[in-house]
Amino acid sequence: MSDREASVPASSSSASAVASEAVRGDGGVSGGPALPQEALEIASGYAFSGPALDLGALMWDGQCLPDVQIRIPLPMLNRHGLVAGATGTGKTKTLQLIAEQLSAQGVPVFLADIKGDISGISAPGQENDKVRARAAEVQQEWTPAGFPCEFYALGGMGHGIPVRATITSFGPVLLSKVLRLNQTQEQSLGLIFHYADQKGLELVDLKDLRAVVTFLTSDEGKPELKGIGGLSTATAGVILRSLTAFEAQGMSPFFGEPDFDTSELLRVAGDGRGTVSVLELPAVQDKPQLFSTFLMWLLADLFHDLPEVGDADKPKLVFFFDEAHLLFNDASKAFLDSLTQTVRLIRSKGVGVFFVTQTPKDVPGDILAQLGNRVQHALRAFTPDDQKALKATVKTFPDSPYDLEEVLTGLGTGEAVVTVLSEKGAPTPVAATRLRAPGSLMGPVDPASLDQAVKGSPLYGRYAEAVDRESAYERLRAGEGEVAAAQGERATPATPPAPAPAPTPSRGRARKGDDQDVSVVQQVVGSGVFKSLARSLGTQIGREITRSIFGTARRRR
Repeated sequence: MSDREASVPASSSSASAVASEAVRGDGGVSGGPALPQEALEIASGYAFSGPALDLGALMWDGQCLPDVQIRIPLPMLNRHGLVAGATGTGKTKTLQLIAEQLSAQGVPVFLADIKGDISGISAPGQENDKVRARAAEVQQEWTPAGFPCEFYALGGMGHGIPVRATITSFGPVLLSKVLRLNQTQEQSLGLIFHYADQKGLELVDLKDLRAVVTFLTSDEGKPELKGIGGLSTATAGVILRSLTAFEAQGMSPFFGEPDFDTSELLRVAGDGRGTVSVLELPAVQDKPQLFSTFLMWLLADLFHDLPEVGDADKPKLVFFFDEAHLLFNDASKAFLDSLTQTVRLIRSKGVGVFFVTQTPKDVPGDILAQLGNRVQHALRAFTPDDQKALKATVKTFPDSPYDLEEVLTGLGTGEAVVTVLSEKGAPTPVAATRLRAPGSLMGPVDPASLDQAVKGSPLYGRYAEAVDRESAYERLRAGEGEVAAAQGERATPATPPAPAPAPTPSRGRARKGDDQDVSVVQQVVGSGVFKSLARSLGTQIGREITRSIFGTARRRR
């Protein structure tokens, strides 16, 4: 960890008088030379009376003041936050520090592990010279400790309990982002989901969706959507080709059953500590659109299910959204609108969301305005774009006695500029902070221990094996079988069965290059039995499906 210090403007002559005595918790001094007025104001801004998380010690005029502790009130952690900074500045360790203190306070935590180095939170840390030095600097009683963890992996790719979602629950807005559809195509996909919901055609995996798309562009299926806008053959072809390409990239395992119940993220261990849910992503880090959108699905599903709780003594869950800029890249207006509304409203359901990225400008303004807790690590200013990002970052902070442009480029690893919401909901003074050291292992646990933890989890048996039950595609095949049986009954023993007629091309058929992908489905959906089935299936499944503002859905639990 670096020993470089943040500084204040040279013009602040009063800042040269550094405290040489202890500062009381209320911001006053116990005697002797007084702190500069600016430092006193910062100290009093963090003197909370209720439970809080300890981040570190105030840095002022080139020195660390260990008696002035910078903290976050526990009830304010559902007011959302931002952890930002350049690569290598210590963001991951900050997440670890906050997560383990939340767990100790009985608050469950969700962490996305992009690089595979957060699994160490489950094991006690290792004391060394750097840890001892940092603990002494910030007046920390450092104790090695591991925390209760569950490890997950998208679709079972990697070390973790498989996390899957059905196509129905994932919804059209998120799926459009994964498939990179434009606005028109996204609207058409929404129409397809609406039809499937109304007719009770449950979309469990990708082949179910392909079957319904193909039917709705066939001669028999087109009338089904006429009254609500219709579906063009060209748009359906794009969606089908996108699904085929998506499968070819090995994405099928992420969609299916058993779909993950996001209430698992709210679990508390037997000793009262909150469970830290770690989603391992190294195996899919080359698929940023997929994993970032899956993270949003987890959050949207929580929003869909959780009841209103208002302002609670502590959050039900704190959700860390790592590599947040990936979520906003190439996002449609519908996606951003839904995301903004979800973040705005999920606070009242007891969930705090922290976005983790490099600069605040990575986050849209409507969302950034809702992030009351800020931990900004060092920024670099090597290029003109870096300098613009630095100036934009400074403008997002409250007025401060610091020269923030100078401070933010001079921070060392494990140091940050902090402002949070006080117990009264007002922003605290900006404080350059030397952060504490996590008590858990700052690095990954070995793969053997990780596999043992995964297979020893009581959740492993619930989600380990994929299930392919009857859904839309299987119903279509069953319909085809019923047609064949009916034709067999009509034939007399003396009359040899007539040869099957050649299939008639449908006006809604995809181009020749797509024939192999959809030919089986076309034969099924062209049957009269399916047409009758699709029109009459206003079943219990359809009535139970409800969709949230993000378009996600799940049959009521």
